[in-house]
Amino acid sequence: MTDFKKLVETLDQTTEEDRKLTPKQEQILKAAVEIFAEKGYASSSTSEIAARANVAEGTIFRHYKTKKDLLISIVTPFMTKFTLPFFASHFANKVFEEPPEELEGLLRTLLKNRFEFARENAPLLRIVIQEMAFHPELQERFQDVFLEEIFPKFENALNQLKGKGKLVEIPNTSIIRMIISTVIGFLVTRFIIAPDLNWDDENEIDYTIDFIMHGLAKS
Repeated sequence: MTDFKKLVETLDQTTEEDRKLTPKQEQILKAAVEIFAEKGYASSSTSEIAARANVAEGTIFRHYKTKKDLLISIVTPFMTKFTLPFFASHFANKVFEEPPEELEGLLRTLLKNRFEFARENAPLLRIVIQEMAFHPELQERFQDVFLEEIFPKFENALNQLKGKGKLVEIPNTSIIRMIISTVIGFLVTRFIIAPDLNWDDENEIDYTIDFIMHGLAKS
């Protein structure tokens, strides 16, 4: 279950003025996250959100002009920290702050970090996955964050591994694509598609790393 205190910390940058959330905004956003995750954006109504938040519907529109603005206010800070829900500036700094010695160590740090974040924010992950295909604004925000914050640091780490003879000589864009698709597939399956299966998380992380390593590690 999502820790709403952490959720508020994630969402506490929702206005153009970058001001703190009011208590009513916290209620509205919590209710919106729950309902969007349960029903999807298109099938949800602001009246339902208002009822669950225990506020008047007009209160929502005082803070957010439209239902789309409410969605964007939820997803944008989350994507900035998770970017489909995978990368973030603070995460990139942590993962890439030291030159990697081995591909396995880089993958383990990356995967464990995002695993914990996904576990704490599964409803937000569900919203991003559900809505990304239908909202160009979300796609553009994801692309901006990824290309500006993540890709250069990721590529630099891969180049260092190649320089040490620890990585196959194929384009970095292809390597990053394979890593991202594998890790996101793991997280979406674990927390969205089949969260109630009897997972052994430590083993699953090891299996995922082994799967990536088999195709990328230079023998």
